Parts: sequence; structure tokens; C-alpha cells
Amino acid sequence: MPRHARPTVVHTIVLRELEVARVVDITPGLRRVTLTGDQLGSFTGSDDTIFPEFASEGFDDNVRLIFPYPGESEPVLPVHKDGKYRWPAAPPALWRVYTVRRHDAQARELDIDFVKHGVGVATTWAYRANPGDRLHVGGPSTSTRWPEGYDWYLVVGDDTAIPAIGRLLGELPDEAQADVYIEVAEESHRIDFPARPGVEVTWVVRDGLAAGSRPLLLQAVREARWREGSMFAWLAGEQSVVRDLRRHLIEERGVDRSDIDFTGYWRRAEVVALDDDPAMPDPERNDEAFGKFHEMSELLPPLAIRAAANLGIADCISRGVRTIPALALHTGANERSLAKFLRYLQAIGLLEQEGDEYRLSETGEFLTDESALDHLVSGGVEFRMSQAFYGLEAAVRHDHPVLESVTGKDWDALRSDATFENKHLENRSRFAQVLAEPLAKSPVLEGVGKMVVHADSAVVHADYLTAGHLEATVTIVALPTAADWFRRDIPMSIADATRRDRIRIVEQSVFEKTESADAVLIIDTLGQHRDAEAKLILQRAAASLGPGGRVLLVEDTFDLDELDEHDAELDILRLTLHGSGYRTEDELEAVIADAGLKVIATSLVGWGNTLRVLAP
Repeated sequence: MPRHARPTVVHTIVLRELEVARVVDITPGLRRVTLTGDQLGSFTGSDDTIFPEFASEGFDDNVRLIFPYPGESEPVLPVHKDGKYRWPAAPPALWRVYTVRRHDAQARELDIDFVKHGVGVATTWAYRANPGDRLHVGGPSTSTRWPEGYDWYLVVGDDTAIPAIGRLLGELPDEAQADVYIEVAEESHRIDFPARPGVEVTWVVRDGLAAGSRPLLLQAVREARWREGSMFAWLAGEQSVVRDLRRHLIEERGVDRSDIDFTGYWRRAEVVALDDDPAMPDPERNDEAFGKFHEMSELLPPLAIRAAANLGIADCISRGVRTIPALALHTGANERSLAKFLRYLQAIGLLEQEGDEYRLSETGEFLTDESALDHLVSGGVEFRMSQAFYGLEAAVRHDHPVLESVTGKDWDALRSDATFENKHLENRSRFAQVLAEPLAKSPVLEGVGKMVVHADSAVVHADYLTAGHLEATVTIVALPTAADWFRRDIPMSIADATRRDRIRIVEQSVFEKTESADAVLIIDTLGQHRDAEAKLILQRAAASLGPGGRVLLVEDTFDLDELDEHDAELDILRLTLHGSGYRTEDELEAVIADAGLKVIATSLVGWGNTLRVLAP
């Protein structure tokens, strides 16, 4: 099967103002709110932007619902400017993510299902909603279609996954074989989904247990019969439950990671309510878990977090290894020193102690998150790049890259390390379809026959380009280590052999002239190089063009008018890694001009990315 089992469609991000048409209780624990409004169709915004009609093609598509803060009548909303939404930072918008249960384009109706539980902004709004109430809805930003080509499907989720599972069961192909496991609070919360041949639905009832407190779904799946043939799994629910289900499938059932789609919809946490409204959370007394995690910026907390990640403490605790002697045995740590370290992790809120055992706190659960661990463990891609920050003072004093002075390897040597490069390219390719799909549809590419691609996500772009342009050929330019990974990735990611035959890989640097092409596509590459090098890259690309050819450049720029911490961090990371930086629009256009090129057209693709068409 291809690596990307579920085809992705990228939508223009649109914020719509809708109103409640009706409210229906599906079960005592699930309320359906039907929204309606002209803005579910195409409409013109206040800045004269024409927005497309609402679209939802995936059973688990989600939208962002934006609510007023407690005590306020109007929500904090973004402003649409220059083709993208600018989200306010102080105060930020108050939003929650929910699944699209049903969309009827003709009736202009949108159904959102809300699980009834304790204190919550969205739940409280839904259970107080009346016809005529307004709600702002953003998205979906993408739709991910159902994977085809598998013999059967495993679908597992709790109450919060019922909207997606219900839509899935209504959209499955007639011949599909599936085992579905759904956890609910009580018997009255079960839903009589229409029976389908080949689909078996098993309800797991908590009977008074707190949601997410016991591994009921894991036990049900572990004890289940296993069908023959290839299987795709979809998992959703409480984060730690989903994590353990995924582990079971990978480690005990031998399921390939690429055949599992998993989402932690929520995390167990205590919520402090407003004194005068016990159904509403107090925004000033409820810190988001990831916010607390991010703010641990004193010297010892970040070092302790990384030490805990490298020792594997959270992984052990999540697997049931919870006492000091057992943790010392599994981590190889000294028992006396480990006891001190665990006390510190408890003091900063990553662990909780119950008798002789330690458990992960809500914040500590992030130490089992794969994307977070990539920033923390010594072998992680993001960690190995961020080591350059240790040389920040020298970079600021002398304006040059400092990674080699810190680690003994410069950027080029690091990317020649196959272990690093393979994971780096995998990370860069993971979400590349968000740009690749709309870029391949750009009118700029109409009639293009020969294309050269410079990008860390080159295979994803080659996939969409060959699918959307049936006569086109794509040449991927890469250095040897990256080229080896691309060669392995192509047969896994692109199922169609005829399209694979139209893709070839050439081992050379971005500074070299390539064979003649109708278009040279350069994506997020210039930021890795200082101005003189970036200029040379553009000149070599222009020299590779045939008659009438164009250089197509996708390179984000630093908007100083909308100063953002993450953008500023990227600017510093590029300074320390490459001696370059995150260029402003003026700085990028100066490099283009110095290369002897002109910007003859610009357009927005994907989620606000600027595509620049360059010509000599």
C-alpha cells in the first residue's frame, strides 16, 4: 500500500457566521445542533474576497467553533487580510474543534454533535443553544478520504468519536468489512446504527466509570477475533487510551504504523469552573496543558524534561512501570539518584505520586507524544537541529552558523547522516500534501511538460504533479543521502506504476544546472542558505529553463507587522544553523532581483502560501 493511505483534499480556510436552526437530543448523552446560513454557500467577505461554498468529503473532517468568552456577547475573531486570516494573540480566540456530522449543501445545513460531559465551553453552549443563536465556524481546512485497498477495517473510539463513526458507517462502501468498537457512559447512550453486512459494531459500556479512566477499549480489542487479510485502523478518543491502542496494534499485532490513523480528541484533566456559573470553565484559572508545558523555560525544567525523555521515564510509567525500583531497573538509572529526579519531576507538575507509585500528570502525558519527543530525545531531528541554539551568542556576535562548533558537524554533514536525513525527510513529507495538492492544481502549471523539483518533500509533490498532469515528467534533484530515501519512498507512496515511471531522481546539488525544463519548482529551500548562495540557486534554476520556462518559488516570509514568537524562533534557528534567517518579503525580493530575475506573477496556494513566478 502507498505510505499515505488516505488521500487528502485541501480546502480554502473560511470563517462563516451561521445560526442555529434546531436542536435535537440523539441520546441522553449526545446533542445535535443543526446550523444554517447563506454563508454555507459561496459568499463575498468584507474585504471583497470571494469565499467558496462549504465542503466536507471526509467522515472525520473537523471544524473550529469560535465562542465568546464567559460574560461576553461577541467572540474574538480573526481578520482576513492579504489572502489569509490573522488570528489575534491578546486575547486569543476561544475555540474548540468538532467533527462535521452531516452537511447538506442543498438545504444549507450543517450538523455538529456534542457529547454531554462536565464543565466545558462548547458543551455548555450546545446545551443552552436555541434556534437563532449565532456561531462562527472555521474550516474544514482539509478532507481526508477513506482508504481503499484493504481487506478489512478496525474502527475504535469513545463517545467523542461517535459523530465521525456514525458518518463513517453511513458512507462505507457496501462491500466493506469492518469491526467497530465504541465506548459509551451507559446503555442509554447506544445508538442503533443501520445494520450492514460485514460490519460488526461492539458497544463497550463504562457503567459509572469515569471516561478515560480504565482501558476498556484496549481490553475489548485485545480480546477480539482477528480477521484475515490486510487491515487499516482508525482510532480516536482520550489521548492516553488512543496511545495504548496504537501501541497494542504495532507491538502485539504487528500492524505497520502507516496503516493506523489515530487522533487524541481529548485529555483527562480537572477543570475549574466559574464561581457564578458551574457549567463554564474559568479562563483565568484553567491553564491549557500544552501552554504549561511550553512555558517551562527556566534552565533546569527544559534540561530535566530532556533527561526524562532520554531515560524513557514517561514511556515506562505509561506501560505500568511505576515504582522507583522498577523504574531504576527499566531505565538503567541509579535508584537513589532517580528518586531525587522523580521528586523534582513531581514538583514541576510532570508526575503525580500515589503511595509508592508515580503516574503521569496531564502535562506529563506530552512526554509520550512522538512529535514532542522529537524535540527532546537526543536522536530526534528537531533536537539535533536545535542544538545550534547553544551557540547563539557566537552567532549573534559573528553572524555565522554555529552548529559545527557545538556538535562537531555542520549542516551539510548532519544531512549526510542517513539516520538524521531519513527522519528529517519523513517529517517534512508528512503534511506536505496541504501544499502539494493545491499547488498541482495551480493554473501556472497548465501545459507544463518537464518539471524539476527542489524540495525536502519532493516525492509528495511529484505524486500530485504526475496525477494532475498526465503527460508531465518530474525530475527530483537531491544529494545522495536524500536521493536514497526518495528512491525507497516512491514505491511506497505512489501506487500507480505508470506515474512512477514519469519520475526520476538526479543526484546533484541545488547549485548545479539541471537538464532543460519548462518549470523549476523550488520549495522552502532558500531559507537554508545565505543571500549569496540563495542568489546562485536562483541563477542556476533560471539557466536550466527551456524557452518560455519559469522558476516557481514557494518560500514563506517573515511578516514583521504580525510579530509571532514561532516565526522569530525560526529566524534564530536559521541564523544558528545556516547563517541565514527567516527573510522578510523585501529581503526575499532583493535576493530575487540580485539573481537577475523578476517576479512576473504571484498567487496564493494552500493555506496562504505565496507562489512566485520568476523569469529572467
